[in-house]
Amino acid sequence: MKLAKPLLTAALVVALPFTAFTQSAQAAMIGVEQMQAASRSADGDAARAQVLEALSRADVVAELERQGVSPEAARERVAALSDADAKRLAEQVDKAPAGGIIGAILLVFFVLLLTDILGLTKVFPFTRSIR
Repeated sequence: MKLAKPLLTAALVVALPFTAFTQSAQAAMIGVEQMQAASRSADGDAARAQVLEALSRADVVAELERQGVSPEAARERVAALSDADAKRLAEQVDKAPAGGIIGAILLVFFVLLLTDILGLTKVFPFTRSIR
């Protein structure tokens, strides 16, 4: 106890002058527009432009409408993306295969063919079950 009191006093003597150097902080509400304007960069704008260019293709517009999404709503959503999300989406657009539907059809065909051969389904008449 005798040692604790002088140590506490010394610590307070050293810390007390530093309390004058503290800065006050001020918080205020900011709007969404200010936040979006501050978070946008040139790379993000380029990525958004690339995604919007892909959205303007006729086949993409037809697929959006088939799924019940208006092209205007899709453009608004792309405009509201953050830079990181826009870049990620632009990379996915670049990597997407041009004939993705053909690959999906082939995958379904081979799955059904395999299930026919295993005797789980009977879709194709040209297969014989192993059961």
